[in-house]
Amino acid sequence: MASDPESLTGARPLSLPGLEAGAVDAHHHVWDLAVRPEPWITGAEMAPINRTFGLVDLAPHAKAAGVTSTVLVQTLPDLAETRDFLALAAERDLVGAVTGWVDLTSPSVADDLAALREAPGGGFLRAIRHGVQGEEDPAWLCRPDVRRGLAAVADAGLRYELLTIPVQLAAAVDTVAALPDLAFVLDHCSKPVIARDELDPWAARIRELAARPNVTCKLSGLVTEADWATWDVATLRPYVEVVLSAFGPERVMFGSDWPVCLLASSYAEWVEAAAELTAGLGAAERADVFGRTARRVYALD
Repeated sequence: MASDPESLTGARPLSLPGLEAGAVDAHHHVWDLAVRPEPWITGAEMAPINRTFGLVDLAPHAKAAGVTSTVLVQTLPDLAETRDFLALAAERDLVGAVTGWVDLTSPSVADDLAALREAPGGGFLRAIRHGVQGEEDPAWLCRPDVRRGLAAVADAGLRYELLTIPVQLAAAVDTVAALPDLAFVLDHCSKPVIARDELDPWAARIRELAARPNVTCKLSGLVTEADWATWDVATLRPYVEVVLSAFGPERVMFGSDWPVCLLASSYAEWVEAAAELTAGLGAAERADVFGRTARRVYALD
């Protein structure tokens, strides 16, 4: 669907009843390749995002869409990156919360979390994430050392973001059930294989996960799981309907996954697609998806 991935700067602002404070982009990244390489950005197909992206690049796209607050999410298993993000949040009004990283398997995880909270901008730390999608063991989340780390995240009053692929959803379901006091956020709807038109067993696992009240879900990352060149709203709709039906709009939040989304769409194109995909909801329900859920989950107010 996308042409030049950044050719469309503006989208129709998401000015819905209940969004008087502005919309929220609950998932985006920044990176400076001169400071910290991103080893996962390799090959010709990744060329559109193989450069430095900062908040100065995001700001005009967010403003055009009516986004006034964002959640900045880690990309690397690196405490230094998280500290940099916290400091950035303290300097810029656009970032309302940071999802950082700690080594969940480390005996020092509680101390590491405390140190991040005490760092400059530490008050912006609201969640922790690990790239579970890259772990070879599909049951990595069930390991005792990982569970101990997750319990420390809960004890710190933080959320945990699940970055999983469909084969890891069974472990996610088990982990969420085992830690009812920890608030979980599912990133990118657990990356359904849209490019191959695979709805099941992903859909059944999503419904299992959504049955647990301590989980919310980001409506993000779907365009890059579809065919980058040919996706359209109709292609995405079955997956979005599963998520909205399973979680309910009050537990779903919009995220751009910028700049990763630029592989398949501009910021504005994804905003417009998400608006069309939720057009059948009531105004209050759409306000949940585009702001109120994220404001509640990440304590943005």
